[in-house]
Amino acid sequence: MEIARASIDDIPQLCLLLNLLFEQEAEFTPDHERQVIGLTAIMETPAVGDIFLARKEGRVIGMVSLLYSVSTALGAPVALLEDMVIAPGERGLGVGSALISRALEYAEKKGCKRVTLLTDHDNVHAQQFYQKQGFEPSSMRVFRKMLDE
Repeated sequence: MEIARASIDDIPQLCLLLNLLFEQEAEFTPDHERQVIGLTAIMETPAVGDIFLARKEGRVIGMVSLLYSVSTALGAPVALLEDMVIAPGERGLGVGSALISRALEYAEKKGCKRVTLLTDHDNVHAQQFYQKQGFEPSSMRVFRKMLDE
């Protein structure tokens, strides 16, 4: 298995993984066109973020995204970890741990002082996985307002 930064050529396989992710998330639904736009925007603008993938025998089997911002509380760069998904047949084999490790290492090298992530409140398996990776629950509460749908 290889962990690498994703490229434009990887977008079709990344969209397949995002379909799996968005089918299980309560707030999102798969939309191929929007996924291509979003992935392309991240890859073409390094200041926005980075996407890492796990590849096995030429096939993309997992992905994770880092999106960057600046925290006024910390006075430093921070990252939002998003789109963590592993192909069903590859789960439980260390792919997710390898992707998280690579993403955290990369964020630290970029000077990020915090990495935040969101997961569905009822996705206990994901919450346990993230806690094993060193993430802790936050006392903060998420609110959203969709604009110009």
